[in-house]
Amino acid sequence: MIKRIVVLISAFFLAGMPAFSQETKVRIDGELKKWHKVTLSFEGEELAESGVENPFLDYRLNVTFKNGDKTYLIPGFYSADGNAGETGAKSGAVWQVRFRPDVEGEWTYSTSFRKGKAIAVSDAPDEGEAVQFNGASGSFTVKKSDKKGRDFRGKGRLSYTDKGYLQFQETKEYFLKGGADSPENFLGYYEFDQTPGSHKYELHAKDWKHGDPTWKNGKGKNIIGALNYLSSKQMNSVYFLTMNVQGDGNDVWPWNDINERYRFDCSKLDQWEIVFDHMDAIGLMLHIVTQETENELLLDIGQLGVQRKLYYRELIARFSHHLGVTWNLGEENGPLSWTPKGQDDKDRKAMAKYLKTHDPYGNFVVLHSHAHNKAQDLFLEPLIGYEFLDGPSMQTHHPKDVHERTIKFIDASKKSNKRWIVSQDEIGPADTGAKPDAADPEHNEIRAQVLWGNLMAGGAGVEWYFGYKFAHNDLNCEDWRSREILWDQTKYALDFFQRHLSFVKMQSADSLTNNPEDYVFAEHGKKYAIYLPQVKETKIDLHDVKGRLYVKWYNPRTGGKLEKGSIKRIKGGKKVSIGFPPSKEKDWVALITTSKK
Repeated sequence: MIKRIVVLISAFFLAGMPAFSQETKVRIDGELKKWHKVTLSFEGEELAESGVENPFLDYRLNVTFKNGDKTYLIPGFYSADGNAGETGAKSGAVWQVRFRPDVEGEWTYSTSFRKGKAIAVSDAPDEGEAVQFNGASGSFTVKKSDKKGRDFRGKGRLSYTDKGYLQFQETKEYFLKGGADSPENFLGYYEFDQTPGSHKYELHAKDWKHGDPTWKNGKGKNIIGALNYLSSKQMNSVYFLTMNVQGDGNDVWPWNDINERYRFDCSKLDQWEIVFDHMDAIGLMLHIVTQETENELLLDIGQLGVQRKLYYRELIARFSHHLGVTWNLGEENGPLSWTPKGQDDKDRKAMAKYLKTHDPYGNFVVLHSHAHNKAQDLFLEPLIGYEFLDGPSMQTHHPKDVHERTIKFIDASKKSNKRWIVSQDEIGPADTGAKPDAADPEHNEIRAQVLWGNLMAGGAGVEWYFGYKFAHNDLNCEDWRSREILWDQTKYALDFFQRHLSFVKMQSADSLTNNPEDYVFAEHGKKYAIYLPQVKETKIDLHDVKGRLYVKWYNPRTGGKLEKGSIKRIKGGKKVSIGFPPSKEKDWVALITTSKK
């Protein structure tokens, strides 16, 4: 049950203001539980999205939440009538702040609400003048979450670690990504307010379930159904642009007009929030891509100025509370011959720093790369070791390069002050990517070279891009079932790593075998995984290992239990054959451990 509290509090204005108090209504909505969203709503003066006074730029709401030694400064936002997703309101007097408590017990809050020219992008606490409900304070009590299964509210926030993988703060489980990179204009959905109808997702209407969210008397069932389907296939991430003005799709933007940069669409953004809340509940990460190569100069000519700061602040205020967030600085970032005008290294660092330091939860920050190796090196190498960037969002033109390129950036970052988490988020060639099952029912190449190539290098997982020459591609995909076999194969890979490997302790060790085509992932002396894209006689060097080890096999095409092969046991101290899997057809994975289990 959603808990709603209306509190009457005394708001005392701060230093420099007249010493008087006023009764302020504060409404607290949400399940008051750890890792659940709590929304505080305050009433101020009547304003409008397009009014004379700009509520987005010239007002600033910040709320400080405290519990013991925990303190969070959370930015708030103008929300029209407080229910714009349902009403379509463009004016109103309500301001909101969304917060995710990470400990149980009593939380206190206090507000700073100030007015001034462009104050929203100022970090000076005393900028402008205190107004209306400035100084309002109160408290609420948070209990333990009751969520289980895929629901992120039972797992906690996904956070960066220096182990090469994201980790859930509550369960301490490490996260491996598998999901959809297409359609990139996922939010170009026809039932969002002021959105061109690029997508309808009608084939996923049947996947909506009774009790799932909608808005405006039943809108949103198709997009919610699509997410339900992806979650049912055990995927855990979706890549999408929040702004593609002048880009490939030109159908997604957060503002109240495609040509506006300072005023936001309250109803549309509330409708996005309904979808994002559902993603938390069904275990899907929000991979938020904030721009693409065609528009990286759209805001402030690429620099970190008022427009870009305001855009980031609004995204952070509305969406940073979600438990699985990746902030992507931009798709294919940086100028090349075919996209000659772009941001520079200084711009990239400024964006990363702003997001990392202004997001109160410190969510994961990445940069999407260009596709070819030289272009990747050109823009990524200067960022290795930069404290505010958590990793690259890799685009790779040739599938065969994925394994090597993943190892390159993992190893380079290990030598710096900031180890990167390296995901494979787009696969080329651009016209091909991951083909539909109808065109490529086995997915042999990308399963071997991309999926297992990334994971066996110590990568953090994959998202699948759909090439433009095939049905349901990166801009017009309407049916995620078009890649159902690929989702299954992705799940089988993630299952193997989660169930059978201590992958956080392991690293790429391809040189241990005499097979130049295989991938080796090792916790030396204890556990080895060997991926064979084609079955052939393979020997592993165990000179430094004493005693017996046990060999079992995993089928990456069908998943399931480990199987016995031609050899059950091998002995350390020398180079030794690992034997053969139950079948010599196609690819197999050998699991070699010191334990019989």
